[in-house]
Amino acid sequence: MTAVTARAPGKLIISGEHAVVHGHPALAIAVKRYADTTVHSQSPASVLFDLVNLPHKRQRTMQALRRIKNRVQSSYEKFQSGEKGIRDVLKKPFELLEYTTSNVLEKLSPHHSQGFSIHTHSTIPTGCGMGSSAATIISTNFALAHYLQKSISPENLLQLGLAAENMQHGKSSGLDLYMSIHGGCQLFQNGKAQSRPIPQLPLYMINTGAPISATGECVKHAAQFFTHSAIGKQFAQLTLAIDAAIQANDMDSLLTHIKANHQLLCQIEVVPKAIQNLIAQCETLGFAAKICGAGAVKGDKAGMVLLVGHGDIETINNRIAYPIERIEPCAQGVMLL
Repeated sequence: MTAVTARAPGKLIISGEHAVVHGHPALAIAVKRYADTTVHSQSPASVLFDLVNLPHKRQRTMQALRRIKNRVQSSYEKFQSGEKGIRDVLKKPFELLEYTTSNVLEKLSPHHSQGFSIHTHSTIPTGCGMGSSAATIISTNFALAHYLQKSISPENLLQLGLAAENMQHGKSSGLDLYMSIHGGCQLFQNGKAQSRPIPQLPLYMINTGAPISATGECVKHAAQFFTHSAIGKQFAQLTLAIDAAIQANDMDSLLTHIKANHQLLCQIEVVPKAIQNLIAQCETLGFAAKICGAGAVKGDKAGMVLLVGHGDIETINNRIAYPIERIEPCAQGVMLL
């Protein structure tokens, strides 16, 4: 096969970020922002990475890829033992795809020696809680599997994705990967999901910008609260209440529970003061809002913020300094183009 292109959607967590890492449910929706990966044959017996959004373009031999994989895996083991921080596992962002490419080759076609190129392009904002890295991993692995003419189940695609995403986030719940694979709206817990109807209530997102703290740092910081309190159960109750409100098209109930969810996220210290002020402003205008990603433990930006309410969205649009757009759900997961 000479060329294959795969597309995977991004996602937003409606409720359950951080809690999902500790075994509690999360409600998430796939959105119409995509990571596209094209794998194309080439004559040199090496792999050309052309990663548009980073940007990064570099040729790697098969041997070099194996060395990168082994070094990243060794660094991750040191992270697990406390000898390294999660930011030290991957030296550069592009190593995430170099690692997963080597891993896919090892698992699906260990004796493959023909050259190919990997071209990636994404419309998903990076570092903003929309699953950009997961969608890129899934689109790359899906495209590679089909390029190699190997069948791959959603379960195996998820496992290959987890192997890579752990290198970046420390401990992945698998939620972002699952959403990119399956699409739609899902109630997710411990690697399993229950499909939900696409929400009919209007949902909006506010882009506050990529935080300066990494997802792995936020996950590590928040973990202490789940270890030493019952806050996980509180998150779980709110997620189920939000799920019920959305299914019933009950905006008043949704507003109440989104506000409560925001307060819990403030308790685990992942909502910067500037974003708390933004959300307070939204609440005075009759809306409710909350971060819908890992948030931030330093700086003034926290990625995407979910916004819901009865009011005229133009009222908020004219009052705040951040861009707002309506969320467009994506019913389908990863696909070939």
